[in-house]
Amino acid sequence: MKIAVCNLGCKVNKYECDCIVNALLEQGYEVTTALEYADAYIVNTCAVTSEAERKSRQFVARCLHHNPDASVAIIGCASQNDASEFRAKKGVTYIGGNADKLAAAVKFAQTTTDVKPLPAKYDGPSDPAEDRARAYIKVQDGCDNYCSYCLIPYIRGRSRSRELDECVSECRRVAERSGEIVLTGIDLSSYGKDTGSSLAKLIRALSDVDARIRLGSLEVGVVDEELLSALAGLRHFCPQFHLSLQSGSDAVLKRMNRRYTTAQYAAKVEAIRRAFPNAAMTTDLICGFPTESDGDFADSLAFVERMRFAQVHVFGYSPRSGTIAARLPQLPHGETERRVALASQVADRCKREFLTSLLGKRLDVLCERYSRGYTIGHSAEFVKTYIVGKHDGEIAVTATALYKDGVIAAKEEI
Repeated sequence: MKIAVCNLGCKVNKYECDCIVNALLEQGYEVTTALEYADAYIVNTCAVTSEAERKSRQFVARCLHHNPDASVAIIGCASQNDASEFRAKKGVTYIGGNADKLAAAVKFAQTTTDVKPLPAKYDGPSDPAEDRARAYIKVQDGCDNYCSYCLIPYIRGRSRSRELDECVSECRRVAERSGEIVLTGIDLSSYGKDTGSSLAKLIRALSDVDARIRLGSLEVGVVDEELLSALAGLRHFCPQFHLSLQSGSDAVLKRMNRRYTTAQYAAKVEAIRRAFPNAAMTTDLICGFPTESDGDFADSLAFVERMRFAQVHVFGYSPRSGTIAARLPQLPHGETERRVALASQVADRCKREFLTSLLGKRLDVLCERYSRGYTIGHSAEFVKTYIVGKHDGEIAVTATALYKDGVIAAKEEI
């Protein structure tokens, strides 16, 4: 029997899917993570935006397009938010939520709705399937921030951390087979606040792990000298910092309940660049937040350019029922899309300027796949790199030209 495990969400969802894949393999099933013919599908859904939730609902039909007789199991944020949206869909059998996702590996063909209450303590799955290049390790779940636009605290629960020793043990096991480990969580920055630990303490405990280590998305408040010192002590730290911004306007940040100002954000970026001069700064930007004026939006774009981001993920604001922002006056129809288009142009320019700054410089690239004459991988700064010829492992290269969505590079001669 062949089962397809499909991830529609974040890196946390990716880790959970990897654990489900491993559990299915141990039971003797044939497993794929591609959307292709299968006897059953397990879909880990997303609800971070209304568009993501809509796509999660539509994905059932995409599965049945490949096999009209398949059973489809739904888990994750979209079903946690509203399981009723999936009950009447043809082919859907099992419906779970965000608790006990590994149950889907056993119950995928059962006709039942099993959306359990969210746990008070960390109880996520472990033991992901093997990934030779990049492995995601989930160390935290839930969120206590309650940003005014976000549903996640309601559908993922309160912040809860995995025990430090368990995190370290899994990272050491995974390092034996994967070249890079990405530490991830719904709110990675809050790691340890409920257990008397901290993200900096976790990083120090990983100092002897023999694999590249990359961090998932961070909040401004977690960046301090203790964390930066701990990161500097890692054997193979990847200096890419995804520091969540959301808006470059202080007025909008306040209405978003983001708890920092642009001046505080800029100071953290400066501290990171002092510690890691070649660091790649990446971020998220929401356009069209309710009551965002033309001046607010202009301030936001100006701040993005001033921060010299390597990459900006641009999103249009999406009202989520039950949040404070959904009750605020919304922008006129079409205005959010217009601002997304303008912000995307700024983001493209920032990325091009960052990539251009790398030309002639050394990049340490983890090779991931070979295609049409190029080895394709990502540098420590998470720059997509194309290297002529076939190569394996981690290699040192020199960036020579911009190419597609990254750079072409030549292998350095010893």
